[in-house]
Order: sequence, then C-alpha cells, then structure tokens
Amino acid sequence: MAENARRGLFTLSGISGMLIATVLLLTILAGLTFWGLLVQQGSAQNPYDPTPITSSLDNVQMNSVDNAQHAFKDAN
Repeated sequence: MAENARRGLFTLSGISGMLIATVLLLTILAGLTFWGLLVQQGSAQNPYDPTPITSSLDNVQMNSVDNAQHAFKDAN
C-alpha cells in the first residue's frame, strides 16, 4: 500500500485552497452585487413608460408595416 505522505495543512488542498476558493466566491458575489446596484440605479433614472404602446392600440392592424410605430420605444 502506498501511503499519502504529501499531506499538508497549507497546500492547495488544505486551508490555503479553502481560503482561496472562499475569497474568489466572495469577490464574485461583491462584483455581481455592485453590478446589480448599478443596473438598478440606471433603471430608477430611466423608468419604463408604457404609454407609447398602450395609448393608441386601436390603430394596430393584424399584418401591417405601420405597426412599427406602435412598438416598444426607449424611454429617452
């Protein structure tokens, strides 16, 4: 039988590896949280306005090129 004599407390399979993985996961979590906050702030500054699509749906034809004017439009 071969013994596993290369065990170490501070190797990548020990405490050091666990700390590296934990720091990496927390960094990813912080980055995604920050990115989400930026997206939320951007959406708060530029809210969705449904009036271009709901204001004049009476003129929408079933198959018409003119329906492009009733499509979703950017808020700005």
